Amino acid sequence: MAKLKTTFFCQNCGTQYAKWQGQCNACKEWNTIAEEIIQKEEKTDWKPTTSENKRVSKPLKINEIDSTQEVRMDTTDGELNRVLGGGIVPGSLILLGGEPGIGKSTLLLQISLKLPYKTLYVSGEESQKQIKMRAERINPNSDNCLILTETKTQNIFRHIVEVEPDIVIIDSIQTLHTDHIESTAGSISQIRETTAELIKFAKETNIPVILIGHITKDGNIAGPKILEHMVDTVLQFEGDRNHVYRLLRSLKNRFGSTAELGIYEMQGSGLREVSNPSEILISHREEELSGTAIAATLEGMRPLMIEIQALVSTAVYGTPQRSTTGYNAKRLNMILAVLEKRAGFRLGTKDVFLNVTGGISVDDPAIDLAVVAAILSSNEDIAVGKDVCFAGEVGLSGEIRPVNRVEQRIQEAEKLGFATIFVSKYNKIALKNPLIKIVLVSKIEEVVEQLFG
Repeated sequence: MAKLKTTFFCQNCGTQYAKWQGQCNACKEWNTIAEEIIQKEEKTDWKPTTSENKRVSKPLKINEIDSTQEVRMDTTDGELNRVLGGGIVPGSLILLGGEPGIGKSTLLLQISLKLPYKTLYVSGEESQKQIKMRAERINPNSDNCLILTETKTQNIFRHIVEVEPDIVIIDSIQTLHTDHIESTAGSISQIRETTAELIKFAKETNIPVILIGHITKDGNIAGPKILEHMVDTVLQFEGDRNHVYRLLRSLKNRFGSTAELGIYEMQGSGLREVSNPSEILISHREEELSGTAIAATLEGMRPLMIEIQALVSTAVYGTPQRSTTGYNAKRLNMILAVLEKRAGFRLGTKDVFLNVTGGISVDDPAIDLAVVAAILSSNEDIAVGKDVCFAGEVGLSGEIRPVNRVEQRIQEAEKLGFATIFVSKYNKIALKNPLIKIVLVSKIEEVVEQLFG
């Protein structure tokens, strides 16, 4: 019998301790250190190594390394392909996290049913009948998807050897356990060990593995932080269960950009790709209302037209309220100070509420000008035209600063039928004969005069 060793792990950050203590020195959380039993025994590989699959690496000069692009596996899902950087890289490990019930399992099951590759979908949370019921709702006909309900990694690898799939999906990593560790599934040591086994399998066989991961109440991936370091790609599935739209972001990607965004609409038959998100992010209204402005923003390489809503009203209580949804509250306070100091608007005694429609959060400073237009429109109770949009950053001296890739923003606004776009005078625009009117401004005063003068 192998000797049993007891260690203590912080359940929040994964730091290991020789004995119990009340507070974790690394993350400063209290009462998160728990005892786990680790059994030291000789490990067996997922598959016996032969002379054929042994690879001995040797140092190469950088100009001798083959730089040809590795062929990616098309997921048949345009949004997922965009976020991954063009498809799944063979031998990679992808971690997908998100709130309970947001649609993680639905997304991966839907993709596995459409993939032209043989896919093994391993579930430790649902039975085969439950998955079958969901699959019939999404896509009832598929010969390439195999369903396995198993939580022990040794059994999973045995089935993989028999089935020989092209892609493996694990739902979820918190339900797996291995014989090499004597602790409960979902514990720090089990997550770390099972992930290490899956990484070794993926790298040796060149078969990509997609993991579903739970998240904590703070929105972080559950388990040790090292889990995110071990995998190649970390995807976050966001959204409100009360709304139909879901956002897929890349938090880490060794094979592509982390700035891309995928948008889905949750329907009864599964998740639908939203190819033109500007249409869902802009309200369709008949009459013109004050307090709204359209901003031309970018998410990665994708231009978006989003609607900014503002409400300015007299403060009922002594201290005015400043509330934002989807926009940085500190940046709102800065813009209000600029409007008061540079443009002469007395907003210090008024409540200001700001909302980015569609339930998305935007960090692009190019929407500052639209925020200014929405706030002043609500304050003056004068509507901004429905065919007017904005793309500009506001500086502390009230100047309108240039933004990157302004031509792409102008082309998106023109494609969606906008008649006028306000941009910084300092932007260099090389577009020839645009159908949209480009208004060049350098200060907030010029914008106020053009809109409300």
